Amino acid sequence: MPFAPFAGMIGLACVLFLDLAAVLVLPWWAVTLLVLAWIPMVVVACLWWTPHPSRVPWVAAFGALLWAAVAIGGNLVF
Repeated sequence: MPFAPFAGMIGLACVLFLDLAAVLVLPWWAVTLLVLAWIPMVVVACLWWTPHPSRVPWVAAFGALLWAAVAIGGNLVF
């Protein structure tokens, strides 16, 4: 799949926007932790671009699941 790494990076860009928009429903420190968790995901995606291109979209999927867990769990707690 030659489009897989591009799809993964597009997904990570979407996850960043989700993380930053979460400031509307989460405390600032939770959003900061989400963004700090996003940075290693981008590094892993860049490292996997050539050797494992089909894995890059899974990094974005993990980021989306992490956002959903924090957003839903955070709203239930707070």
